[in-house]
Parts: sequence; structure tokens; C-alpha cells
Amino acid sequence: MSGNSFGRALVLTTFGESHGIAVGGVLDGFPANLEIDVTSVQAELNRRKPGVDFFSSQRAEEDKIEILSGLFEGKSTGAPIAFLVYNHDHRSEDYDHLKDAFRPSHADYSWHRKYGFRDPRGGGRASARETLARVAGGAIAKIFLATRNISITARISQIGEFPVREQSGMPSDSNSPILDAEILTFLEQLVNEGDTTGGVVTCSINGVPAGLGEPVFDKLHADLGKAMLSINSVKGVEFGSGFKGASMKGSEHNDLFINEDGVIKTITNHSGGIQGGISNGEEIIFRVAFKPVSTLMQDQPTVNVSGESTVIKGKGRHDVCVVPRALPIVEAMAALVIADHLIRHLPLTT
Repeated sequence: MSGNSFGRALVLTTFGESHGIAVGGVLDGFPANLEIDVTSVQAELNRRKPGVDFFSSQRAEEDKIEILSGLFEGKSTGAPIAFLVYNHDHRSEDYDHLKDAFRPSHADYSWHRKYGFRDPRGGGRASARETLARVAGGAIAKIFLATRNISITARISQIGEFPVREQSGMPSDSNSPILDAEILTFLEQLVNEGDTTGGVVTCSINGVPAGLGEPVFDKLHADLGKAMLSINSVKGVEFGSGFKGASMKGSEHNDLFINEDGVIKTITNHSGGIQGGISNGEEIIFRVAFKPVSTLMQDQPTVNVSGESTVIKGKGRHDVCVVPRALPIVEAMAALVIADHLIRHLPLTT
């Protein structure tokens, strides 16, 4: 199986399955001599940890990270940073009934056709638990970005059909989102019905200098788009004005330049901080659409590996909506992309 590594100058390789011994990764190309606060990395993992809210999976994992290499006396050495998080609360017996059946809208059938064999326990490698390693790698990348005064913040902007007020995002020091009463009522209704919903995450990146990104195949927004679309359940990404820009006139959409106290800026930001695939120094802003979780607590008709009709029983521990736990994942993947391009673009002096 290929496709387990991400990045060019800063490369994250992840490994592990949902119900395996552990999930982990190796971050290669990280600059030396930077102080690594492991507690800040753990804090990011806590933000995506299951079992926090009534609408998230009740899998009770501590998700405590262990750094295996690449650090000495609290600083990065320039060597690969390897890390590990052990799985403890996996209940593989919950998936015995799925061994030969294909769950609707899951990777079961496509995985079976590609490899002829699959791990049905929690989705195996296709499980969203794999994103734990992304969050760890991205948290380390954030430490590097902070030395360049670059910050990344994701917030919930929509759950189901309900827009979410901007202040309702997840605070950086919390692993529980603040949601309006009508949204919580909606989610509680879905829990009772055994159903799920999707949503939208808006991500903002500030402090990125002009000049990151390459003009053809390595456009900055193309790499960010790939990063987001690699996240489980993501079905769409738009930058700046996004699809709304398709209905605008060029005279409305163009971001006019001004000279403000010797600094060239744009009056508007329909481009989302990226023009010609290269950052222009403005805020980079994009939105990520997550589909409803495919696992329902309802019986669903399907077929098995022999093509025979069968019924999937709704059971197990799953999210009603992944969006709240997805915030640190979106931030992590954005951090990996920006750090990768920054390392490719700038001399590494600290």
C-alpha cells in the first residue's frame, strides 16, 4: 500500500489501524534546535479525542502521545521525529457482523476490490482514527510556524442546515465546542433516531508571507486542497469567494491593490490570500465540507462479498457529527502544508 506519506520538504508518514496495537507517525525534515513542548502536542490530540460530547464516539481512549526519536533535552535534533499513541479501548467484536458485508458509503467495497482483503475492525487503515497521527504531526508543525508568527484557526461554520455563529468555534484551550441550543437539540434528535449529519469548517491562516507556493502543479491552494480532501468524510473545499465567485462579475470579484503606509495590500480578499497559486500576504481563508457520517444506528440493506442481499445492523460507537472533532485535523493538515512550503521557500535559520 502506497500513499501513506504527505509533503515534500517536511514529510509526514503515518501508520496503524483503528483496532491495531497503536497509531503513529514519523515527521521527517523538521528543523533542528526548536523547543518542542510535548504538552502542546498532547493538547491538540485532546481536541480530537473521542468520548467528549454526547454526539461524538464514546470510544474511551486516553490518546497519550509518546515521542520516540528526534528530540534531545526538549529540542528538535533535525532527525526524524517518531511518535506513537497506543490503542486501548477497541472492541473488535462490535465488527464481527461486518466481516463479509459492505457498509453503505464506506470504504469496504472499494477496499475489497482493490486489495481483495480488508480489516473490518473499525475500518482498519481507512478509519478516521488514522487522523490522530496527522494531528500530532501538525501540532509539531505549528510549533515551527509560531516561530514565524503564523497562526491557524479553524471554526465550525455550519452543522447540518444550521449556520454556526463565529464565536461558536472550538477555543484553542478546549476540546468541547460551544453550540447553540437549537443545534444541540438537532444533534440530540439525531442520536435518538440513530442518524447523522455533516457540516462545514472554515479555516483561517494569518501571518503567511507573500511568495509561498509554486505557479503550476504545486500551487499553494492545490496542496491545501489535497490536504483537506485527504481527510475522512471531506467532500468539498473552496477558497476565498469559492463557488459564489462563479456568479460574480470580474469587476466585483477583483481584489484591488492599495499602498497602505508602504505595505501593498488588497481592499478585498475574494482570492482567499492566494493568487496564481502563490500567497499574496493576505489572510488565507478556505471552507471544508464534511458529509454525514456513514455509520448509522439503523438497520440498512446492503450486499455481502458474494453479492447476496443482507442487512447491516446498526451497532457500535460512532460520531453523530464529525465536524467538532475535525477542527484540529483541518488545522493540522493546513499547518503541514504551510510549514512544508515555508521550509522549501526560506533559509532555515532559528
